[in-house]
Amino acid sequence: MREAIKSIVGRLGDTLDPYTPGHGSADWTAVHYDLDLDYRLASNRLTGRAVVTGRAAGSSSQLLERIELDLAGLKASRVTLSGGQVLRFTTRGSRLIVTPSEPIGGGQEFTLDIKYGGNPKPTRSTWGEVGWEELTDGVLVAGQPTGGPSWFPCNDHPSHKATYRMAVTTDANYRAICNGRLVSHTPKASRGTWVYDQPEPMATYLATVQIGRYQLERSSTTPVPQFTAAPVGLREAARRALTRQHEMVSAFTELFGPYPFDAYTVVVADDVLEIPLEAQSLSILGSNHLTTGWESQRLIAHELSHQWFGNSLTASAWRDIWLHEGFACYAEWLWSERSGSLSTSQRAAEAWRGLAAEPEDLIIGDPGGSDMFDDRVYKRGALALHALRTAAGDELFFGMLRDWTARFRHRNVSTADLIDLANANCSGVPGFDAAAILQPWLYQPELPNLP
Repeated sequence: MREAIKSIVGRLGDTLDPYTPGHGSADWTAVHYDLDLDYRLASNRLTGRAVVTGRAAGSSSQLLERIELDLAGLKASRVTLSGGQVLRFTTRGSRLIVTPSEPIGGGQEFTLDIKYGGNPKPTRSTWGEVGWEELTDGVLVAGQPTGGPSWFPCNDHPSHKATYRMAVTTDANYRAICNGRLVSHTPKASRGTWVYDQPEPMATYLATVQIGRYQLERSSTTPVPQFTAAPVGLREAARRALTRQHEMVSAFTELFGPYPFDAYTVVVADDVLEIPLEAQSLSILGSNHLTTGWESQRLIAHELSHQWFGNSLTASAWRDIWLHEGFACYAEWLWSERSGSLSTSQRAAEAWRGLAAEPEDLIIGDPGGSDMFDDRVYKRGALALHALRTAAGDELFFGMLRDWTARFRHRNVSTADLIDLANANCSGVPGFDAAAILQPWLYQPELPNLP
């Protein structure tokens, strides 16, 4: 099975990722995004400046003759290269194509200074509308999987993780919340600027801006600083719903290893959201997710666990989305047991019975772009992990998870990486073969027996 995985990954160069055609470029890698955004709520007008540092792919003998970025629904007005040289550019669909006056050698860094603007809106995709979205009173960015280009020019693929600085100027009495650490807030008479630094590499789909009449309060300091940003009218409901979140963080830190960022923030939108959303170092809940029942609590645990699985460790290609969602679903079951509800085995059996009633026509380890967020990817991916745990035993399994998050911290990962690491960690278990254990769960449509 491992050779099959390698051959498929090797073919991704033909198109950067067949799951998201037309997004991302293999010709250059993003290193850093420095974003200055000015947004006016009443007119939904965004004026932006993106200073993008990249590195040309390949060896010095290879030449990068044009730089393609993803930018959807917004218009670039001026592009300059390092040193101030004005560059020619054109737009083709949702691609911004920049032509340097001289080709850039492979491995060489470059910086593009892009001025752009317009009225941002979600982009239509196979998965519905994603990206920059106006709320009743504010803004929400839901980037997964291709929403990043709706608000900044980028190399839109999870394999291109970069560091960020984000400055957002918006109306007074509104708070702008972005990824990472708040560096400064400069209030003015009718406007205010919020500056954030995200030093850990981040995929474009995880970059976010949330704007609303939010009040920020510290909800816990154990084991990491935790914050809640909510409108005044939802503060009490948010406190009740998140009352056990610090226990979740402690449990997941014990099971998965150290929390991978400096702090964790939950933003509560003053709107009903279909699903909660994850972004690096923060999550977004709707007003409808603020209950203490299992359905809301599992979602709170799910989004929190993505800080390890999806944000710190990010799949190299979308076909391995189970490495995000299967792990996050399994984290729900682990929290269920820790919180005194059903055991992990009971949750696994419940999920297996549900899957047995569903069509068995999806390859979880390569579900196809249109089905990569199918609930079966989540549940069956979690059962694949339960099968590994059953074969390895708890001590080796959780040791393997901690090694997984430590060894690949802030990096891209693949199923092949997990197989290699699991085999190395469980080499003392007679007959243990991670590929053989995972194969029926990930690469055959028929549902295996419950482990």
